[in-house]
Amino acid sequence: MYCECMKRTNLVLDEHLLDEAKTISTQATYSAVVNEALDEYCRLRRVKDIYALQGSGIWEGNLSEMRRDYGARDKDDTNKKKP
Repeated sequence: MYCECMKRTNLVLDEHLLDEAKTISTQATYSAVVNEALDEYCRLRRVKDIYALQGSGIWEGNLSEMRRDYGARDKDDTNKKKP
């Protein structure tokens, strides 16, 4: 049995902002618009957290070297004969 976890709540939202979000969204309901907005907010915060790691020393390597290697692999793949 599949169960989608949802929380029922009452929110006081800016009516004009909600209408604008619904207008530019592909969602059909206010609930779906709010869920989409929450999902986007969380995604953007995760991206921001990734940028906070820049210069932290958590990753060691040479990105330029990795990129050169990636391009070389692409060229090798294009030179192979296809059956």
